Amino acid sequence: MTLTEQLKAHANNSSKRHPGEAQKIMKSAIDQLVKTDLLHKAFKTGNQIPKIELPNANGRLVAINELLQNHKVVLTFYRGGWCPYCNLELRALQKALPQIEAKGAKLVAISPQTPDSSLSTQEKNELSFEVLSDKDNLVAHAMNLVYPLPDELIALYKTFGIDLDTSNETNSGELPIAATYIIEQNGLISYHYLSEDYKLRADPEEIVKAL
Repeated sequence: MTLTEQLKAHANNSSKRHPGEAQKIMKSAIDQLVKTDLLHKAFKTGNQIPKIELPNANGRLVAINELLQNHKVVLTFYRGGWCPYCNLELRALQKALPQIEAKGAKLVAISPQTPDSSLSTQEKNELSFEVLSDKDNLVAHAMNLVYPLPDELIALYKTFGIDLDTSNETNSGELPIAATYIIEQNGLISYHYLSEDYKLRADPEEIVKAL
């Protein structure tokens, strides 16, 4: 199955596992986000990326501008290793990594998780590309990708065993929207995928074609 098909299947199963009020809360959060102008403000094709230098899962600083000296960069923002849709996306990207690298690009994923949490995500999904920690969503804020979660959604997540305060070491209650970019060597974005719906992601097949 394509990533898009996998995401849809998981969403259908999730609606059966968590029916009723839980579905209303999650849908309401997406609807509220759609009503904002976040997507209008978010970085898109034609924008120049800001300076990005973040620690990877082992705590080593990785500078996107240095990677751009020799490669294009596929940059994807995800919510965290606690998010099943993010894990599906990361595994699909790992599977497509040879095709991405064959096009002369490096793949980098960013989340607000701590390096320790990112390391767990990397090991769990057997990822061989860089997974960076954007504490307090500083880079995501700079690219206008961040939104606050409604209190009722945070409370619902806690009933699922998801504690963002712990995984992100912050109580901001903020996450980045699903966003994927292709960045040319001059730092300009040549492709973007943005969605307020966390159940939707850029399909690796589309990314490879855009490279």
